[in-house]
Amino acid sequence: MNLIILGISSILIQNVILSQFLGICSYIGVSKKSQSAIGMGLAVIFVILTSSLLTFTIDKFILYPNDLIYMRTIVYILVISGVVQFVEMFIKKAAPLIYKMLGIYLPLITTNCAVLGVALTVVAPENKNWGYPEVIVYSLGISIGYTLIIYVFSTMRERLENSDIPEAFKGTPIAFITTGIMAIAFMGFAGLLG
Repeated sequence: MNLIILGISSILIQNVILSQFLGICSYIGVSKKSQSAIGMGLAVIFVILTSSLLTFTIDKFILYPNDLIYMRTIVYILVISGVVQFVEMFIKKAAPLIYKMLGIYLPLITTNCAVLGVALTVVAPENKNWGYPEVIVYSLGISIGYTLIIYVFSTMRERLENSDIPEAFKGTPIAFITTGIMAIAFMGFAGLLG
């Protein structure tokens, strides 16, 4: 039951974009078309899940036992960049159209603070009792929440392109306003588990 609550909470309540405001760069940059949003979402799911499992394992068996916790950030960034390179090579080979659509945003997953945020959250002191099941559920939940929001937002942006919006609000301003309204709406989910 705790894993179900953790999964729902990480998708809806602790949403990495709407409540933690991490990963906004790729969120705004890739969400203009729903196809590129889905491609980015799938890449982020793989990167977050893989990198959080790898960093959790490295932390548990190497960094923490050897009192090297001060090396977390640099080690995590190296692991994340390696995973992103793998994903980039795979997408370039398997789906060249999506690779072209994602453009510069695919390698920018390396610097996506959402990926590093999840890696740091799973080893945070308040989560010291977590094992692999919790890490997997949390990582999947956060990345599915990211994908859900970027896809929903991309469909909204496609409709906003054809809407009558005042000139001052076109483009990024209306994108941030819409994101703010979505964040307020998602705050309502906090009552589900409270």
